[in-house]
Amino acid sequence: MPNVPPPAALPGTPTKVTLPEGTPLFRVHSSARSATAFNPAPADRLYGGGRFDGTDGRPYSCLYAGLEPAGAVCEVLLRSVPFAADGGPRLLPRAGVVRRSFSFLRLAADVTVVSLMSGADLASVGQDAWLVQAEAAEYPWTRNWGHWIRDRTEPWAQGFVWPSKREPADRAVILFGDRCARDAVAESETSAVDFATPDGEDWLNSVLAPYHARVAP
Repeated sequence: MPNVPPPAALPGTPTKVTLPEGTPLFRVHSSARSATAFNPAPADRLYGGGRFDGTDGRPYSCLYAGLEPAGAVCEVLLRSVPFAADGGPRLLPRAGVVRRSFSFLRLAADVTVVSLMSGADLASVGQDAWLVQAEAAEYPWTRNWGHWIRDRTEPWAQGFVWPSKREPADRAVILFGDRCARDAVAESETSAVDFATPDGEDWLNSVLAPYHARVAP
């Protein structure tokens, strides 16, 4: 429901879900940033940024991850990448890939999040599938709704979980840095994958292959 402001009050009771300690998380992130670091940079109120980022007017650090490897890759790297008219693979610009890595993480504590998985979950916060399916051009509105939901689930909601737009079989999660312990996310024993290396590129292309995509030559 784009361009519709949130109501005065929650129409229902938001669905609480606890992601237990030990839950695997998978993250595509800047290679210059620690795998477990929450992003402290607020999004512009109108331009760029992610679906539920903080902004200058509503600042908070955040960490996006997938609950499966493919979902994490697709959410970050296949955003707004069209299929080729000639039927060839979707080509990811190399410049947008080589500065990134893939990390295997886990929750080091239980985390309670608002579920946005089902129609009933979304209706409880006055929304429908638009909130978790909108494209990037509408993120200023999804961010506004995210701030509104955060406000009305304070202090217990430490993040949100929703179906990945680009791999609907997987789930995406955002964790809020101001509501999670500093050590709530830890690295697993599996080494990170650096996409700038030949082995890293091969690994990434193997994940992208079922989605008819690959890194451009």
